[in-house]
Formats: sequence, structure tokens, C-alpha cells
Amino acid sequence: MEEPSFEKHSLEKRPQQGAPAPAPAPAPPALRASDADRDRFADILRNAMAEGRITAEEHSERIGEVYRAKTLGELEPLVSDLPEAGRAGPAAPARPYEASAYSPGAAPAENLVAVFGGAARKGRWRVSRRTNAFALFGGIEIDLTEAVFEQQEIVINATAVFGGIEIRVPENVTLRSTGTGIFGGFDVTAVEAPDSDAPVVSLTGFAVFGGVDAKPKRGKRLKNLRAGG
Repeated sequence: MEEPSFEKHSLEKRPQQGAPAPAPAPAPPALRASDADRDRFADILRNAMAEGRITAEEHSERIGEVYRAKTLGELEPLVSDLPEAGRAGPAAPARPYEASAYSPGAAPAENLVAVFGGAARKGRWRVSRRTNAFALFGGIEIDLTEAVFEQQEIVINATAVFGGIEIRVPENVTLRSTGTGIFGGFDVTAVEAPDSDAPVVSLTGFAVFGGVDAKPKRGKRLKNLRAGG
């Protein structure tokens, strides 16, 4: 009777050279982005546009992605082609909008909700860095013509579902949009202010069987752009 070959069995158990390595363990879930993270990346993009590194159109597209991002992993690619020094260096000098006693970006986002009803923000009011407007079978009016801007760039996230959102801005501010209409209208009259110190209103969001309408209001202008009002 032939004796079993222990050497043969031991060789068969050895992994062959060149065999693929075992698959790595799954990476931990991506960290969720905070409002402060989104504001930080928005400032990077604003500074990049001011330095001429990206165009106004690129800035408008990216800023919409910034405020739609849910994780830090989604934010990083939006500034990956910008200099590291611009991200890690000292903060840019404060703009005139930051000269008031109020701290820009410190206040939480303002939420306007209209469900089978209406909501409005108009008159003399301080604009938050972010405003979320949601209209469901209702209407929302946002009038910025007499508002006080405490930071140069603000973002309005407008969502209209079987409802309508109307936004009016002064004639001498910049108005941009990355919104989308889905069986509805997302109508924005884009404006680029000639003054580089003018406030920038970036509109994002979507309309489903509803409408979002944003445009300058004739005859309404900010008296002092550098003071934000």
C-alpha cells in the first residue's frame, strides 16, 4: 500500500505565487459634512473666483454642488484642482459685509415652509448665509430688495412641489442659478453685477409640477454695496 505523501498535501495548501491578495476590509462610512464645512468650501470657491482661477459659470455650478453635498468626500473633489495653499493658508481679509456686530455664518440657516398656505420674507431683514424655501401646494415670497447682506455670498435652496416660490433681488447684485425644473419651471434671470463687491445670490434646488421664479426688481438697488445695504 502506498503511504500518503505529507509533503504533497502541505504543498497543495500553500498559496500560489502571484495569486491576488485578499480583498481589503470595507472602508468606514464617509464623514457627514456640517454646515460649517459647506461654508468653508464655499469660501474657497469664492476666493478662487476672485483670483481668476475659476470662471463665474464654474463657480455657480460648483457652489450648487457644495450645498447639495452630504459628505466630506463629496466636497473635496470640488476644490481638488485649486492650490493647497489656498485651502490651508490664513483666512482672507474680512470683507465689508463682515464689519457688523453680527457674525456671518454663525446663525443657522433660515427655513421658509409653505404647505397648503403661504410664507414671506420681505422688508428690512438680515439675510442668513443659507435660506431653505419649501413650498408644497403653497407659495413663498422672498424679497431681498431692502435686505441687509452681512456676507457677500448667500445661497437660497428653493424646492417647489405643486407650489410656487418668487424671489426678487436688487438690480445691482449678482444672481446665479443651478436649479432644475422637473415637469415645472425654474426660471431665473441671471445677472452679473459690474461691481466685484456686490452681493452674490446663488439659487439652487428644483421645481416639480411647480415653479420657481427669480429676477431683479426694477428700480430697486442697494445704496451701498460695500456696506451690504
